Amino acid sequence: MRFNHLDLNLLVALDILLEEQNITRAAERLHMTQSATSGVLGRLRTYFEDELLVQVGRKMQPTNYALELAKPVREVLLTIQSSITSKPVFDPSSSKRHFRLVTSDYLISVLFAQVIQKIHEEAPHITFEMLGPSDNSGELLVRGEVDLMIVPERYTLEGHPSLLLFEEDHVCVVWQGNTQVGDSLTLEQYMEMGHVSVGFGRSRHMSIEEWFMGQYGFNRRLEVITNDFNTLPQLIVGTQRIATMHQRLARLYAKHLPLRILQPPVKIPVMREVMLWHRSVEGDPMHRWLRERISEFITHLEPAPIAARDTSHPESRLAK
Repeated sequence: MRFNHLDLNLLVALDILLEEQNITRAAERLHMTQSATSGVLGRLRTYFEDELLVQVGRKMQPTNYALELAKPVREVLLTIQSSITSKPVFDPSSSKRHFRLVTSDYLISVLFAQVIQKIHEEAPHITFEMLGPSDNSGELLVRGEVDLMIVPERYTLEGHPSLLLFEEDHVCVVWQGNTQVGDSLTLEQYMEMGHVSVGFGRSRHMSIEEWFMGQYGFNRRLEVITNDFNTLPQLIVGTQRIATMHQRLARLYAKHLPLRILQPPVKIPVMREVMLWHRSVEGDPMHRWLRERISEFITHLEPAPIAARDTSHPESRLAK
C-alpha cells in the first residue's frame, strides 16, 4: 500500500530502525538480510530527504528530523493496528489473543493470580505475559509494546486513558518473635529498627522511601533491599527487622508465616492503583473486554483493614 508515493511497509521498517539504531538488529526483527535492510534505509532517506540515521563511531544515531518522525510514525502504526486489524466482533471463548501487562509481583499475588483464573473460565485460549515495573515501563506502553500497566497513580501518562482500580493502605510487619516491639509501634521505635525495603529499576526507586524523606526529613535505616514485594515478609522472619508493605499482601503472608501486622506510627498516604492503556486501543473490543473483567473482579475484592494487634495464625505457620 502506498500513500503519497510512500510504501507504508517502509514505516514499519523505519519504526524498528529508529528503535534499534542498528542495521543488524533491525534486520533480525524485520526478517531481512542486512543488505536488504540497508536498501530499505536508503529508500527512506530518499523519500524523507534526510539521512535519518548516521554512523558515529561504531554506533548509528538518529538525526534531529528522525527524532521528530519517531513518535508520529509509531502513532500511525498503532492506529492502523487497532482500527484495521482488530475485529469489531469477537468471541472470548475462541480468542487466542496474547496480552502483555506491566504489574508488580504484589498485584500478581493479590489480584492477577485470581483474575487469570476467572478469565480462563471465559477465554481459555487467551495468554498473558507479566512484566515487572522498570525504568522504561512507560515507554513500552507509549510504543504499544505492552497492553496494560497496573501501577500506582503517580505513574499515569498524560494523553493516555486510565482507570482507578482500588486504594491500598500500608502496614508494618514484624516477625512474631520480635522483642523490640509489642502490639503497637511508636515513631521512635520505627526509626531505630532495621528495615527491609524494595527497590526497582537501575535507579533503585524505593517503594515509600521518597515520601518519608519529604515528610519527615530523614531516612529509615535500610538493612536489606530486595527487588520484589513477596520477599519482604520472608526476609524479616527470624530477625528484629521491620518491613512496611501493602496490607493485602501482608494479610496473605500472615496466614503462612509467623508475622505480626501493626499500624504504622504515622499516616502513610493511601496508594491508588490504576489501570493504564494506550489511547489507540481504547475502542479495541477484546482489549475493552479484558479491562472490564479486571475492573469487575476488583470490585469484589474484600478490603483488608489495618490490624492493630497480632493477626498471625500459629496453626498455619510453615513447618520447620
